[in-house]
Amino acid sequence: MGFKTGNFPEVDPATFLDLPFRDRLRAMSTHWVDYGFGTPKMVHTIYILKLLVLYLGAGLSIATFTSGYNVLDVGAWWNAPIVYQKLILWTLLVETIGLGGSWGPLAGHFKPMMGGALFWLRPGTIRLPPWPGKVPLTSGDTRTVFDVLIYAAILINIVLALGFAGVHTPSIDAVLPGNHGLVNPTLLLPLIALLIVIGLRDKVIFIAARGEQYFPAVVFFGVLPFVDMIIALKLLIVSVWVGAGISKLGHHFSMVVPPMLSNTPWMPFKKIKRAHYRSFPEDLRPSIVAGGVAHVLGTVVEVVTPLVLLFSTNRTLTLLAVALMVAFHLFILSTFPLAVPLEWNLLFAYASIFLFVGFPAWDGYGIADMSSVWLTAAIVAALVFFPILGNLRPDLVSFLPSMRQYAGNWASATWAFAPGAEEKLDRFVKRPSQNTRTQLLATYPPEVADVVMHQLLGWRSMHSQGRALYSLLMNHLGDDIDTYSLREAEFSCNSLVAFNFGDGHLHNEFLIAALQRRCNFAPGEFVIAWIESQPIHKGIQEYKVIDAALGVIERGTYKVSDAINEQPWLPNGPIPFDVQWRLGGDVEERESELTKSNVAVRP
Repeated sequence: MGFKTGNFPEVDPATFLDLPFRDRLRAMSTHWVDYGFGTPKMVHTIYILKLLVLYLGAGLSIATFTSGYNVLDVGAWWNAPIVYQKLILWTLLVETIGLGGSWGPLAGHFKPMMGGALFWLRPGTIRLPPWPGKVPLTSGDTRTVFDVLIYAAILINIVLALGFAGVHTPSIDAVLPGNHGLVNPTLLLPLIALLIVIGLRDKVIFIAARGEQYFPAVVFFGVLPFVDMIIALKLLIVSVWVGAGISKLGHHFSMVVPPMLSNTPWMPFKKIKRAHYRSFPEDLRPSIVAGGVAHVLGTVVEVVTPLVLLFSTNRTLTLLAVALMVAFHLFILSTFPLAVPLEWNLLFAYASIFLFVGFPAWDGYGIADMSSVWLTAAIVAALVFFPILGNLRPDLVSFLPSMRQYAGNWASATWAFAPGAEEKLDRFVKRPSQNTRTQLLATYPPEVADVVMHQLLGWRSMHSQGRALYSLLMNHLGDDIDTYSLREAEFSCNSLVAFNFGDGHLHNEFLIAALQRRCNFAPGEFVIAWIESQPIHKGIQEYKVIDAALGVIERGTYKVSDAINEQPWLPNGPIPFDVQWRLGGDVEERESELTKSNVAVRP
């Protein structure tokens, strides 16, 4: 992999689409093992510069100078509460504008390289309310001037909170003499209200702002006295860590690690990458090594270490645990995962130091030091409510509030367009970008762009969901699958609503219905395979097949074990499904027909 030249798959672009779909999948998945996306290192350099110049350089300068500190005097501000508050607000601003996660080529934003404000300051673009038709004044799927004004007010509110000097409160002055104050709570209370309003109007913006983590922090900043605020922030970060660690139990995370490490730009040794697969190139399921990396260096570290930090009163043990969590986040950052949550990982590395070294339990900042046991209980209950609900009923909660960050257990989808149908999105959907493939045409000839689009399908095939998604489309499209244009829905969603972070709830049937109202697809022109996350207590996942013109046309389940035991290119054909409902027909009466297509019908 060179600085300007990537590692392109060893295929002939001119004849690539002539290959059967499964042969294309095999070529892409085996290429991924050694090279990942094959991205030129110039792209990674752009991300590093963004991180260093925009996030760290500008962010630290703003947070320190507006608070009365010199950015170069790290010893004076590293544990200053107002600097920590402003770094949270700066990160919230960066994410809400669209310059943080899901930015740039690694997230499918090629031209332009961001979504965010380019969409959300533009009336007429698509918006996605979380509970359409159930919350008053939130119905519809079109962004209005009101939505734009609320979004702009959020950005202005954050800028004001960043710009003003701190205010002193009795609660901080009592324990930290000579402090520089805290962000004025009167600037945070309207921000809380605005985030709630925009979240009810458009869940995409709330999720893009990482509202599941930064919204509680802003609430703590605005309403809690100082000591309670610090302890609540500890509970918040521990809930994020432990929730993410618990969500990695099971088979999914073992399948995340190999393709993630294969895509790591600083790991040039093919032998190390291949060691995470059972037997390259014939068996690309995770190896024992991958399982160890996933569940020892991943799950165990992410569950045990935060609990040590929360309850430890031993200085040496706490410092070791902090060092481990800092290394944990820096390692994730260095792998450049496709959702590119680089700023988030850097912030959490700093938060580990600020919260647990700057304000250790033995100095009066342990759980028992909160002013009320009832307040502690209420905060803990609020923080674990959505993770518990989301793991038991993933259909009700986005995977981000469920705290399943990069656990591999995602709601996912693959879109299939009949010839020429995808072009309707470019013609009829108002947005500042175009389809992902159209964006690529500014740099590559059409046949090369088609190979790049298949690299995304290859990446998805390395995960359990990919085997299920492609099996569903093979069943429903039959031999015609070779003529359809298949698209990774996460990247297509980015081009339509500005953001996607692996959350299939952002491109479920509500978005498909919004696209249908604009594009008027004919039956069969736009077919979607969509699957829900696996509940933590079940061994199955639910799926839907959607025809844009007809709505949901089939529902059912499949066993996770059937998906994880297959190869990415499905050499044995589609995995079996338990079809529970199908539009326009009784499932039992069609058993013989479905059995022919390798679909297991529920008795």
